[in-house]
Amino acid sequence: MRIISYNVNGIRAAIKKGFIDWLKTDPADIICIQETKASKEDVDVKAIQALGYHDYWFSASKKGYSGVAVFTKIKPDKVVNGNGHSKSDDEGRVIQLYFGKRLLINAYFPSGTSGEERQSFKMEWLSELLNYLNKIKKNQKEIILCGDYNIAHKEIDIHDPKGNKNSTGFLPEERAWMDDFFNTGWIDTFRTIHDEPHRYSWWSQRFPSVRLNNKGWRIDYINVTKELAKKIKDAEIYPDVKHSDHCPVYLELSK
Repeated sequence: MRIISYNVNGIRAAIKKGFIDWLKTDPADIICIQETKASKEDVDVKAIQALGYHDYWFSASKKGYSGVAVFTKIKPDKVVNGNGHSKSDDEGRVIQLYFGKRLLINAYFPSGTSGEERQSFKMEWLSELLNYLNKIKKNQKEIILCGDYNIAHKEIDIHDPKGNKNSTGFLPEERAWMDDFFNTGWIDTFRTIHDEPHRYSWWSQRFPSVRLNNKGWRIDYINVTKELAKKIKDAEIYPDVKHSDHCPVYLELSK
């Protein structure tokens, strides 16, 4: 099972930048997309379906905002839109797909960059999500949680930890949530294989030189419950794929 998580910062904009041609290279069996900024009706899905992908969408009620989708060559047994958190579901932030014993959750975490109100919502959302995950883990052992978390966990995950200590996405309370999350038994799949610094998945678009000089943040993850730890075959980040201010992150699991 090869999985990619990718915040495309608008699926229609990504398609104009060659996203479909990239799909033709068969980058993974399952492509989890965040920030679609579109509904299924806004996109030529036939081009995606022609490559063998089944496509599932959960869009925000507000047009041109947020939204998640999954393109998968492995047909799921069941698809669930949302996770019962009404405000989150209204923004199209979570979609869940069941593949046999495995549950794949694709989530677009709130960013908090637009002010105190959204930062408060972000912390509420994180609390709600962790409670939800702890609840479903009682019966569902093999879970994959991927998406744009909008949090760099440790200093190794950000180019300038000192300069960003008060920046949303690297606040102490956000990093503490990540600690709590991993302490409940989740595995950071990328770090099981890669312990080197300067591996990032997002670069600010404010200055073109930021990505060129790799002044980035690692805020996109594919994490798994401990029951899947021994199934991790490979994990990677692909900074040379450039349809967005993010890049794809990759995980391969054995059966």
